[in-house]
Amino acid sequence: MEIISGTHPAIERLFSGWEDTMVWSCLQGVMGCIYADDGKIPTAALALLGDFGFLAGQPDAAFLLALKKAVCRRDFLILVPRDPAWNAVIEACFGAHCRRVTRYAFQKDPESFDLPKLRQLAGGLPGEYQLAMIDRRWYDYCRQTDWCRDLVAQYGSFAQYSQFGLGVLALRDGVPVSGASSYSAYRGGIEVEIDTREDCRRQGLASACGARLILECRKRNWYPSWDAQNPWSAALARKLGYRFSHEYTAYEIFSCSNSK
Repeated sequence: MEIISGTHPAIERLFSGWEDTMVWSCLQGVMGCIYADDGKIPTAALALLGDFGFLAGQPDAAFLLALKKAVCRRDFLILVPRDPAWNAVIEACFGAHCRRVTRYAFQKDPESFDLPKLRQLAGGLPGEYQLAMIDRRWYDYCRQTDWCRDLVAQYGSFAQYSQFGLGVLALRDGVPVSGASSYSAYRGGIEVEIDTREDCRRQGLASACGARLILECRKRNWYPSWDAQNPWSAALARKLGYRFSHEYTAYEIFSCSNSK
């Protein structure tokens, strides 16, 4: 098993046509990395970025077991198989440490957004809240705060975030309580991450932050891609103007560093 460049022709063929921006990030060398079963003639590969791993190529138990030892020294990972034939291999490899889930993909259509509606949502916060862009101060705050760490966690420095990332926070009394940001970046856009502090949910904060983030992306000619973990996230995506594409299967891997 080797870490391999996304520009390798065989790797590009394995992932060709996969409409996921985190796969694109790895292929473009912007973020993440790619593991392959062979450096010269790969037949199976994993694109790994943050908590997400995307499996392509021929299902291979030996490759997955090698990956398990090399990259699964973590408490949580979401594996997305391109081919359903990977499912049985994943389940056999991780056993009780994996859970099969359904996720929701949305079309990547910049024309789907209703800009006046987004401006209305972004400006519709109750008076005690304010929106602020994530600058160096708020980047550092998010890195140090559990509920909002994922808004910036994939960026190793503020310099990298300011070049490839973008984010919005809702503040109450000067303290962040909700936010929308780039989980990851690719050439031409970002993958959206939205989080709200538990005691401040169901107040329209996620909608306002998400709307402002989409509007800011439009200014940069970036596309803000959305992939939903659950029906609530899918409903928020539709509210913001995204068009549903399809459901797909993924596996949540828990405590995989301890799995046999």
